[in-house]
Amino acid sequence: MALLDRLNEDMKQAMKNKEKDKLTVIRGIKSSLQNEAIKKKDEELTEEEELQVLTREVKQRKDSLQEFKEASREDLVDKTEQELALIETYLPEQLSDEDLRQVIEETIQEIGVTSKQDIGQVMSAVMPKVKGKTDGSKVNQLVMQQLQVR
Repeated sequence: MALLDRLNEDMKQAMKNKEKDKLTVIRGIKSSLQNEAIKKKDEELTEEEELQVLTREVKQRKDSLQEFKEASREDLVDKTEQELALIETYLPEQLSDEDLRQVIEETIQEIGVTSKQDIGQVMSAVMPKVKGKTDGSKVNQLVMQQLQVR
């Protein structure tokens, strides 16, 4: 099922169930997708472009979550965590740490990198492979670990 179709179905269900918070988040995601389509002057976004929008939404929520925690705003922390969990249901299945390590190790061997100075090469080769399936900061952390072992 296409993402917009799924969002429309979930939106209808949220309306029927009177889930205002869920409805607000879904409408926000739809709005972001539509804005991106307008910006690109396309009728429809590709799956990759939809994934970029969802990833951006997740990143925004995570940044906000960090700020709310620092400000001790538990009410906003709870709300943002719920929004984040809902948005993540629309993302592809996330890679486990072990699967991610394996992708990183294979990529390091493919490009023949041996030192920490080459982290940029590894990151630019790994990120397209795992886009939308994991967080970039987690990839960076695991790449650093793998390169330190060498």
